[in-house]
Amino acid sequence: MNRERETSWERVGDWYNDLVGDKGHYYHKSCIIPGVLKLFDFKQGQEHSLLDLACGQGVLSRNIPKNVLYTGIDISQTLIKAAKAESPKGEFLIGDITKPLPTKKVEFSHAAIILALQNIEHPEKAIQNCAKHLVPGGKFVIVLNHPCFRIPRQSSWGIDEKQKMQYRRVDRYCTEMKIPIQAHPGKKGSPQGNTETWTFHHPLSSYTSWLNQAGFRIALIEEWCSDKESTGRNAKMENRCRSEIPLFMTLLAIKS
Repeated sequence: MNRERETSWERVGDWYNDLVGDKGHYYHKSCIIPGVLKLFDFKQGQEHSLLDLACGQGVLSRNIPKNVLYTGIDISQTLIKAAKAESPKGEFLIGDITKPLPTKKVEFSHAAIILALQNIEHPEKAIQNCAKHLVPGGKFVIVLNHPCFRIPRQSSWGIDEKQKMQYRRVDRYCTEMKIPIQAHPGKKGSPQGNTETWTFHHPLSSYTSWLNQAGFRIALIEEWCSDKESTGRNAKMENRCRSEIPLFMTLLAIKS
C-alpha cells in the first residue's frame, strides 16, 4: 500500500474540513480549545509564538489572542488551502511534521499537536521536531483521543443489565497497533468514496518516553470528559459513565 495514503489525510481533506467547519466541531468548542488556551496561559502585553503541528484547517489559529504569532503546518494541501481561506492571521505551510519542518523560525514559545498525533505513523519524530523549534521553557500541548479508553476496534461500550450500569470494555492496550479507520462510512455521493485513514495506537508509557528522550519534562496530564447529557430510559447510567470515562488525554510538556 502506498505510504503517503497511510500517513496523509489528503484523500479525506474535504470531508474532514466539512466535519470540523471554520469554528471546530462540538468538542473543539466545548472542551479542547478552552482547555488548550488555559494550559498555554498566554499573557497580555507579551509576545508569544505558536507552532501548530498537523494544524488541519487551522481552527486553533482562529481562537488565539492577537498577540500570538502563529505558524501552522499540515501535510494535507486541501486542509492548508482551507486554513488560509478561513484564517485572517498566521502562516500556513504544507509539510510532513515527522521530517524537517518548512518554517525558518526556530524559537517558538508554544507548540501544539491537537487530535493528530495518533494519526501519525512515527509520532516520536514529530515530538523531536517540536523540541528543535521550541525555546527552553517553551510549552508543548498534546491532545489525544484517550489512549487507554478510545482504542479503535479494541474498545467499546457495554451495558451490565444486572447492575444497571454502562461500562467501557478494553480488549487490548499495551500492544502498539496500526488500525484502519473508515473516514466517512455510508456517505453517498462522495467523489472520494469510503476512504480509509489510519490510526496508530500506543500506550501512555510510549508517549512519556518519547517526550523524555526529546528533552521535555511532563508538567501536567489532564483527562477531559464529555459534557453531553443523555435523555430517556438509560440516561442515568450513560451520563454517569460519560462523566467517569474521559474522551481525551492532554499532556503539557515543558522544553528543558
